[in-house]
Amino acid sequence: MAKYNGPTRFPDLPVKGPTGNELIQVERAKASFDVKSLSKFIYGERYLQKLDKIVPILESEPAFDKSRRYFQGRDEKIRDAWKKDRRFLELAKEHNWDPEDEKIVHGLYDQPSPYRLHYIMFIPTLEGQSNDEQRKLFLEPAKRDEIIGCYAQTELGHGSNIRGLETTATYIPETNEFEIHSPYLSSAKWWIGALGRTANYAIIMARLIIHGVEYGPHTFCAQIRSLEDHTPLPGLIIGDIGPKMGYNTVDNGFMMFDHFRIPHISMLAKYAQVKPGSGEYVKPVNSKLSYGGMVHVRASIVSETGRALARSSTVAVRYAAVRRQFYDATTPRKWGDETIETSVIDYTMVQYRLLPVIANAYALMFTGKEMLRLYHLNIEAMKQGNFGILADLHATSSGLKSLTSFMAVEGIEECRRSCGGHGYSMFSGLGHFYNDYLPTMTVEGDNNMIYQQTSRYLLKTYRDVVAGTAQPSEHNLTLTYLAQYMQNPKAKCPAATATEFLNPEVILTAFGFRAAAGIAKVAEQIDNQGRSWNDALVDLHRISRAHCQYFIVRTFFVALQHATDEGLGMAERKVLQTVASLFALHLMEKDLSDFVLCNYLSPEQLDMIKQQVQELLKIIRPDAVALVDAFAIPDYMLNSALGRYDGNAYVALTKMAEQEPLNQTQVVDAYETSIKPMREYALKIRKDLSKL
Repeated sequence: MAKYNGPTRFPDLPVKGPTGNELIQVERAKASFDVKSLSKFIYGERYLQKLDKIVPILESEPAFDKSRRYFQGRDEKIRDAWKKDRRFLELAKEHNWDPEDEKIVHGLYDQPSPYRLHYIMFIPTLEGQSNDEQRKLFLEPAKRDEIIGCYAQTELGHGSNIRGLETTATYIPETNEFEIHSPYLSSAKWWIGALGRTANYAIIMARLIIHGVEYGPHTFCAQIRSLEDHTPLPGLIIGDIGPKMGYNTVDNGFMMFDHFRIPHISMLAKYAQVKPGSGEYVKPVNSKLSYGGMVHVRASIVSETGRALARSSTVAVRYAAVRRQFYDATTPRKWGDETIETSVIDYTMVQYRLLPVIANAYALMFTGKEMLRLYHLNIEAMKQGNFGILADLHATSSGLKSLTSFMAVEGIEECRRSCGGHGYSMFSGLGHFYNDYLPTMTVEGDNNMIYQQTSRYLLKTYRDVVAGTAQPSEHNLTLTYLAQYMQNPKAKCPAATATEFLNPEVILTAFGFRAAAGIAKVAEQIDNQGRSWNDALVDLHRISRAHCQYFIVRTFFVALQHATDEGLGMAERKVLQTVASLFALHLMEKDLSDFVLCNYLSPEQLDMIKQQVQELLKIIRPDAVALVDAFAIPDYMLNSALGRYDGNAYVALTKMAEQEPLNQTQVVDAYETSIKPMREYALKIRKDLSKL
């Protein structure tokens, strides 16, 4: 009888004790609030309705199938990404999707793709920096997907330091062209998403040179590949930079220019211009006008950090609720007549690790909304010639991009670790997600550099306040806490009990004082004590972080002040108030030294904060699963065995393991070519040695 050499399959056996579904339902029954009401408050009913319509469409589409994602190599991944992008365009037309629908689709599919850069970088740049003629020539075809673009700024030798870019764009008056050139190997454009094999157009950042005079980096839009056969145009060397830690469904590419000529119309001229023929340079009315685009991208990144933490905490909390480890002799858990192991989420240390991640997710989601609101407010103000919001908004968005993406990466990894050994499996959904999320730490400004933009602004504002030249603005939060500090720089926290630290006013005043005191101290050292900027970088990072933490804490509490007006019920508002308190006090606990060094908190108050954090964990614990359910993240998006809504993690793990290509036969091909010969060789050596 022939031996079976088919796929490996698990027997149809139950798990020991209660099923994951039974345990997760017990958790949901503990909720003190209505999950759907909270979801509606977070996203709005319109979004949730769209979500319900789109998920079934994607689940039934072969091009959007995720079942093989964790088994694919890079070549297969990127080919599937191209197929998905093509099918996306067809589906968008079939279902008449609007921009919000399309954003939901990309979020649900949750994997970077080459065409995505066309929509999030190429088109927004054209929208923000093109004049009317360029909008017709470049933007309109881009929106119709007739051309596919990328954003070529970063170089092999320079990333965050835009002024250090080496690619040149020299104006040639005789032909009314610009000549783009890469003078050094380090000038090669590098890391450019969609450039490797997809894009046929590019936004190119290059140093403008006119009649031998340099005018700094400017943006140009140019065709880079043939629209007939997709070959690179003469004068260009283009390729893919190779495999990365993650993000391997995007063809990040390189490009070098060899005296590459482009027409005069290619220089994006909404703000700065070069007059044809004479080469006269026309400066923008306001040198900071281009900041608006940066603010939008960074505000979007802040929003994404909240969703990233929502996703990772959903997986970790659901799994912690169904995963059981060890018996608690003091408070044994009963399931009927049977004593069962304790759910991991009932261990205080697990709560201390995971519940703050939930709080961070809510805080950053509200902060992302506020940043986008301020961005649109600023756009309208600039149309009226009012640039009063821009500087504070740009500085805050820079610091927030750095702080929140740090928080997200740390939170995702904490969630993965909390899942124990299974967190290391790709089937958890967290490892793949973590690797794809990591580029956020360096994209749009390296996190360990970009905060300096915030710090520089904070010091300038402080000097203006001291000199009495600061211009008051209702949207400038920096002036608010600096002015309060200047009125009484020796103030002390008035809280006398641990429960008084639940007062938002007490919390917010502490964060504001700590930020202002740090700014004042660094300003004194740099302005009057001769401390260099480089020597102060660590402290400059601290004041940027302190400012941004103040902004997030304030935004969270202010959002809850208006929550009742927006239709949120008292039960939902109460649980969010508790979550907000945990967020703020946990931040304070992590940075207690800052609050002590500025002499605002006493040692006794430090103990009160720690005590209150522990109490908040106990209050939030019964609502943990309900709080992540309110994020309304469907299983299709999570693609996680551990974070399934039904709680059946172990069944899902075994089913996913069955799909492993190595498990499709009982004996692998390598048995005959490698495994068997190895054994035969070892036996031969033993036999030969026995003859000696």
